[in-house]
Amino acid sequence: MVTDDLTTPLGQDTKPPRAWLRYRLPVTMPQALAGLLGLFLLTFLGFALFHDDPLGGEPMVTVAIPPSAITTDKTEAAKSASAPPPAAPAASAPAPVATPAPAAAQAGDQKTITIIDGSSGSRRDVLVPLNDSDAKPASASTTPPVSATVNPQLLESSRYGMIPIAAGGLKPWQAYAAGNDALRAKAMTMPVVAVVIGGLGIGAAKTSDAIMKLPGAVTLAFTPYGSEPGKLVERARTQGHEVLLQIPLEPFDYPDNDPGPQTLLTSLRPEQNLDRLFWHLSRFQGYVGLSNFMGGKFVPNEASMQPLIGEAAKRGLAYFDDGAASRSVSQQVSATQTVPFAKADVTIDAMPNAAEIDRALAQLEATAKQRGFAVGAASALPLSIERIGSWAKTLESRGLLLVPLTTAMMKSKSN
Repeated sequence: MVTDDLTTPLGQDTKPPRAWLRYRLPVTMPQALAGLLGLFLLTFLGFALFHDDPLGGEPMVTVAIPPSAITTDKTEAAKSASAPPPAAPAASAPAPVATPAPAAAQAGDQKTITIIDGSSGSRRDVLVPLNDSDAKPASASTTPPVSATVNPQLLESSRYGMIPIAAGGLKPWQAYAAGNDALRAKAMTMPVVAVVIGGLGIGAAKTSDAIMKLPGAVTLAFTPYGSEPGKLVERARTQGHEVLLQIPLEPFDYPDNDPGPQTLLTSLRPEQNLDRLFWHLSRFQGYVGLSNFMGGKFVPNEASMQPLIGEAAKRGLAYFDDGAASRSVSQQVSATQTVPFAKADVTIDAMPNAAEIDRALAQLEATAKQRGFAVGAASALPLSIERIGSWAKTLESRGLLLVPLTTAMMKSKSN
């Protein structure tokens, strides 16, 4: 050992420092990471600010356009450019109404598509070949068919299909009323009872039972739902039943309790509710009038009921209130619109057991004898159908006449 460790001063190293220890990094590791991150952000901002991307990242679709289509497009553009501008219309002539161009105008085995430049907004029409799938005819319309037993003069077209209208002094509530003149004359001489069974059209079995097991004088009210309500309605009318269309109206606990699609709501504007009403009116035809389906919140609201009853008056339809809402304004509004109207005096199966149904039918009889007419409402429960069918067989022997709803309406008006 050249140097004695015992003679070396404490805490000092006489060995020369290694070469790599003489150099230190000018920055610490966190500072280096921060610098790299800043460089990345500057690169990203520079790309976003100075890169020219007119579509701004929008999705793009590449369409193959044959040269013949481009040539045809340029030829048509040249013709349009050389053509003289159209003459201005005379001051007295009405201004033409602009109509939107179709999305794809077909021409032989080609069709025209419009290409819009995302940067300049310019539009260009280009002819492209028509695919085999495009050449196939459109699928059958979902517009409900119209029964052959419906008077075509009492229909008009809407965007949903055919809807009823009064025409030539004839109204649907008169044209499709069940019964005959002899029955109506007899009804004027004795107390009458009308019964309306609601909620039909959903459930073919219960609807068929109501159609076939109840007397023809019982009026049937159909909801606009179901796969083929028109066929069931036609069958009911063939069996002599008068038919109503039930309109789903907003209940108090909507949407927890939802009557169904296109429900009329108090929160909608009148034109929105009328558009929904037209959808319901087009589901089937041959009905004498409208009725509420639920509607505990809607029917007490006069601002909402006025357009509904007004449309019924315009189209020659009657209106029936099932009596479920105690504060309904339908009777007052119908009186101002001169709409044939009736309201249920008794809900026959409010308590669906045989004893209570029989008690409600007895109450209905008593009201008819006292006032000259009475109207009852019920649902298509099997028990209700059975008890009402049995009751109706002996009704006339007790001095009362079972009549369609429109006959009871006329009787109430005469009273």
